[in-house]
Amino acid sequence: MSQSLRWLLWPVIAGLITGLVILVAQKSAPAAPQATTTSASGYAEAFTRAAPAVVNIYTSKLVREQRPTVFDDPILRHFFRRGNPAEREKVERSLGSGVIVSERGYLLTNLHVIQGADEILVLLQDGRQAIARLIGGDPETDLAVLKIELDQLQPIPLGDNRTTRVGDIVLAIGNPYGFGQSMSQGIVSAKGRYGLGLSSYENFIQTDAAINPGNSGGALVDHRGQLIGINTAIYTQSGGSTGIGLAIPVDLALRTMSDIIEYGRPVRGWLGLEVKSVAPQTEGVVISALMPGGPAAKAGLQVGDIIYAINGKSVGDGHAGMNEIATTRPGDIVSVEMGRNGQRRSLDIEVSIRPMPTSAG
Repeated sequence: MSQSLRWLLWPVIAGLITGLVILVAQKSAPAAPQATTTSASGYAEAFTRAAPAVVNIYTSKLVREQRPTVFDDPILRHFFRRGNPAEREKVERSLGSGVIVSERGYLLTNLHVIQGADEILVLLQDGRQAIARLIGGDPETDLAVLKIELDQLQPIPLGDNRTTRVGDIVLAIGNPYGFGQSMSQGIVSAKGRYGLGLSSYENFIQTDAAINPGNSGGALVDHRGQLIGINTAIYTQSGGSTGIGLAIPVDLALRTMSDIIEYGRPVRGWLGLEVKSVAPQTEGVVISALMPGGPAAKAGLQVGDIIYAINGKSVGDGHAGMNEIATTRPGDIVSVEMGRNGQRRSLDIEVSIRPMPTSAG
């Protein structure tokens, strides 16, 4: 081979070697992570799945109010002979949202949305409307169950709030300020919020998705459009959204709804005791009161006893223990780890049905 030909081949050989090196390096390099962001359509698919089940609720209530005391004047009474001159009637109207959870026409909403209403009008996304019938309400969770008589209803897909994590994307769908159906987007800011004084059983999902007046009773859904909560309240001093919205978890809402439909009211477990927190950083809660003849008293618990755990779960400051008992069906047995005079032991107690709202836990 001539000297000139060798000089021509060397660049070709070097190029082939370089190409092989690059190819091997590319194959051995770790794959780039797949993008986890949503498609260009954003959360349109989630909205499409959930929105047909989210309704606007309009209520009306006839109220009588006292006229000014000037109507006590006998001369003025002469001109107002018909009816009671000291009273006048007016119609109060309010609005909110609701969620269709059954093809049979059952809806979930907040009790405060419809409480005291003489008429409840439900407007669906497809333009249909119906007068709703109140099946029942629960002041201890601020939930109410309504029923409408319409065909071809599309219930919302159900999610699982227990697997929801802080940081997960959530969407709030409702009727803010009566604007009509709207959706806002945010994340789960916290779980298990309680002690807010909004209801007896508080286990709220906190979100920064914009929730405003009129959103109450609407849906909090995940990025797939599955229901994880019923929007209930906002923490605000101005009356508008401040990035702290609260929703009732779907498992609690569905359990309450099922009880109301089947029994006419929520069915909750009850031990017949009251507790209070002990000294800071001390484990357990102390029994402060016992209902005579209640399950706890019958089992031998006494005022001053300390409860550490129920069914192996720590009672925390008492809130977790109360929820554990409330979600236990009457007739079931719970194991209570308690202490007295420095000695610990376990008691098996048969849970009874919680009476109508009372301070006993």
